[in-house]
Amino acid sequence: MRNRYEEQLRLLNKELTEMGALCEESIDSAVKYLTENKPEMKQNAEECEKQIDRMERDIESLCMRLLMHEQPLAADFRLITAALKMISDMERIGDHAEDIVEIGGYIAQTDMQLRAHISEMAQSAVKMLTTSIDSYIRQDTQLAQSVIAMDDTVDEHFIRLKKQLIAYICIEKENAESVLDLLMIAKYFERIGDHAENIAEWVIYAITGQHKT
Repeated sequence: MRNRYEEQLRLLNKELTEMGALCEESIDSAVKYLTENKPEMKQNAEECEKQIDRMERDIESLCMRLLMHEQPLAADFRLITAALKMISDMERIGDHAEDIVEIGGYIAQTDMQLRAHISEMAQSAVKMLTTSIDSYIRQDTQLAQSVIAMDDTVDEHFIRLKKQLIAYICIEKENAESVLDLLMIAKYFERIGDHAENIAEWVIYAITGQHKT
């Protein structure tokens, strides 16, 4: 019985890692679609989002089976509870990546320099996500803490970009709608950073039993 339980826990870790990789791929596709305007990247981001939704349901079912039938020890209970929280944040990341590609098609003619700033912000958000997933795989609280610290960088990117976009609207009023679309995309990347921070906080909880309130 214990062997079966440990096998299911290993499956949980494997599926969480795969779901995290799908989130990374969805964001990468969204960024490439945004900066390179490649139609296939839009399709790839949308397909990733569908797979992320399926994985969320599968992992949720696995977690519920573990909680209801296996009577997990305290450390395992924290791990399973954290997994349920993490997949919710991952699902939202997939949604935001799809939101970004939906808007991205409308800003093809927007100033390339402004889109480059978005790309910088996206890279910071992706780094937060990849590091938060890595911290889970390694069970490394210091790595998770570094993700929390990175959120300030993403927030600073957003504040700086917002100021640049407002200044740009004042000069190029005819492009105001596209600039507002860019601002919305920047907000989605900020939210991706927030979700990555949440994942890191749940990793810390799974390891230590302590969660930021």
